[in-house]
Amino acid sequence: MDDSTDQVPAEPSRSRGAEQQMIDRLWDFSDPAASEERFRGAADDEENPAQLRAVMSTQFARALGIQGRVDEALAALEAVAAGIPAIDAETDAAELRARVAIERGRLAASAARPVDAVPELTRGVREAALAGSPFLVLDALHMLALNDAGHEEEWAAEGFDVLAGVRDARVLRWGVALHNNLGWTMHDAGRAEPALRHFEQAVEAADRYGTTEQGHVARWSVARCLRTLGRNEAALALQQELIAARPDDPYVQAELAALTEAEPTIEA
Repeated sequence: MDDSTDQVPAEPSRSRGAEQQMIDRLWDFSDPAASEERFRGAADDEENPAQLRAVMSTQFARALGIQGRVDEALAALEAVAAGIPAIDAETDAAELRARVAIERGRLAASAARPVDAVPELTRGVREAALAGSPFLVLDALHMLALNDAGHEEEWAAEGFDVLAGVRDARVLRWGVALHNNLGWTMHDAGRAEPALRHFEQAVEAADRYGTTEQGHVARWSVARCLRTLGRNEAALALQQELIAARPDDPYVQAELAALTEAEPTIEA
């Protein structure tokens, strides 16, 4: 595995934290078209510094990619990459190289091309480390843990090492995804007991640093794993808590059906 994450400092820069707050504010992953327009506006706003406009362009590209407009997304990323030599600060340039590589990797992953995704994401780890951005290092690592078959646990372990050296709550939120994704890798490989431990750690991270949505998904994963382990009573209790909060959640509804379905009987 790439050892460049050793270069990551303990804290992100103050300006980078403000940058991420802006990104969080503009993103609505349930409505990528509206997000696209917001990021387009931020990227075109000449009152924003050139580096910030370039960062917004990478998120504009991501919004396009989520909508399946891959060629447009790649063109937007190519435009960002072409402008990087004009960025004065090397850390800012490295951040942009990292963001471009991560988004290219995300596009390849969404097209089920891990052979193309992994090199880009590995480049993203290296450039993010040079930029001193634990946030982007973890973004790249969590994507590698999803897409580099056979190396999922190694990439996740690198991510946990990075998390151990940071204190920023927004960066620590990556623990939710790392634990949840690794839990599913283990679960699907038939290792439900260690998977449950990671799902439970995802709940802990979500409660401390994450969003309400992340907490909901993490608890659903715990309950689903409990069913795999045959602990149906505990799984049912947790799913009932989740349905009370979100009655229309189809995933919770499906689990409740699986947990409460009567055993089939054979008539004599």
